[in-house]
Amino acid sequence: MDDKIFKVKGTYVAGEWHNNINRYDIINPSNNKKLSDVPISDIKELQKAVEAAKQAQKVWQKTSLIERANLLEKLAKRIEENEEEFALIDSYDSGNALTGMRKDVKETVNNIRYFCGLVREVKGETFSMEKNHLNFTRYQPYGVVLKINPFNHPFRFCVEKIAAPLLMGNSLIIKNSEQAPISSLRFCELLEDLFPKGLINVVTGGPENGKFLVEHPDIKRIAVIGSVNTGIAIAKTAAPQLKNVTLELGGKNPIIVFDDADPDFAANLAIKGMNLSRQGQSCSSTSRVLVHKKVKNKFLKSLVEKAKTIPIGLPYHEENEIGPIVSKKQFDSVMAYIQSGKDEGAKLLLGGDQNVSNDLKEGFFINPTIFCDVKPNMKIAKEEIFGPVISVIDWEDHDEMIKIANSTQYGLTTMIVTESLSNAMKTSEEVEVGYVWVNTSGRYSGAPYGGWKLSGIGVEECFDEMKGYARLKNINMKWN
Repeated sequence: MDDKIFKVKGTYVAGEWHNNINRYDIINPSNNKKLSDVPISDIKELQKAVEAAKQAQKVWQKTSLIERANLLEKLAKRIEENEEEFALIDSYDSGNALTGMRKDVKETVNNIRYFCGLVREVKGETFSMEKNHLNFTRYQPYGVVLKINPFNHPFRFCVEKIAAPLLMGNSLIIKNSEQAPISSLRFCELLEDLFPKGLINVVTGGPENGKFLVEHPDIKRIAVIGSVNTGIAIAKTAAPQLKNVTLELGGKNPIIVFDDADPDFAANLAIKGMNLSRQGQSCSSTSRVLVHKKVKNKFLKSLVEKAKTIPIGLPYHEENEIGPIVSKKQFDSVMAYIQSGKDEGAKLLLGGDQNVSNDLKEGFFINPTIFCDVKPNMKIAKEEIFGPVISVIDWEDHDEMIKIANSTQYGLTTMIVTESLSNAMKTSEEVEVGYVWVNTSGRYSGAPYGGWKLSGIGVEECFDEMKGYARLKNINMKWN
């Protein structure tokens, strides 16, 4: 089972499978062995994807909202029937725990159905200023939408993000990460005989293919999930044509523990918020802990004890919660950050090393890592590591804590742990982020998720996301 090979039918363009002669190997991060090989889309194929998407969109926009929703409901049913397969593929391909990938597939289905139920609520406005006069607005699709996705939620980000643009009458070209593309290509097998050919296209390739698509004049709307550097580069490329771009980017998110918090409860939230079932490879991970000095020692003791008990191992084995880093490149990056923490004087309480036990020694496994006595100006406190590294900073003065919380270029999430309503409300208002948790974690369909500052532009998983895939047109009319 550990030497499993996944075969893909190819890339999916214009309702057909394409297998360009140029291919590249997908590596299993658990053992550094070949997992699959995937064709690389060439420029001719990308151009065909754009043309096919243009033609399919012209037909699709004339399809009723009810029929669009019905087809997506059928797709959701097919996904449910293949839940275990998609979860297993992503566990092998991305290194994320199987249990977490099952949740991803379930959330994908839930979000598709959420948007299917919501689409009828997208309504325009009407008003009249005088006799024989009517002013009204309506939403119309952009046309071809480009989606560029990262490696950490390969299936979920590929599939659940199609619902809003499709329901609003657009067609799609999807480019998933080169590091974990298998589930998105397998997903295309579910599309056959369901949607018009060319409505959904899934292509592969690196930054050069992304640049070609971003620059293409027939693509009017772009949505990106990725790093800050990637988002900025895409925004710059799209700027000369004033394309509508939304960005869900990185985070260096704080969890703020007040002196009235129960240390064990706070430690549990810190572990959960860190998303260790994805090795901390999550933009929403609470990788900075700002803990009040009064509860610091008890909190740290509990945090270390809990982190020690999390099972690390092959992610496709049911009992494991922490798997490998997605690639050698990312592994080296995380280890370099850990070394910088040591070099800059942070105190290493746990981990900081590669796990080289017998069945893991060939993979990219890093033990859960906890630093304390971290200073706000250290690299591990300022930069997104995207690995299982927690940096603990202590505080006493509220204003100074807020200053530290807001001191990075990011503004995605914050978690607050307190028994005081005043603390919760005051701090929620002061943190410069788009999403705040108080004494809880997790996300919910319908609640807008998006970042401030360099963490992004726009929101997702809500009504505003759906409306964001259509252009608003005003019609002002009079008659005799």
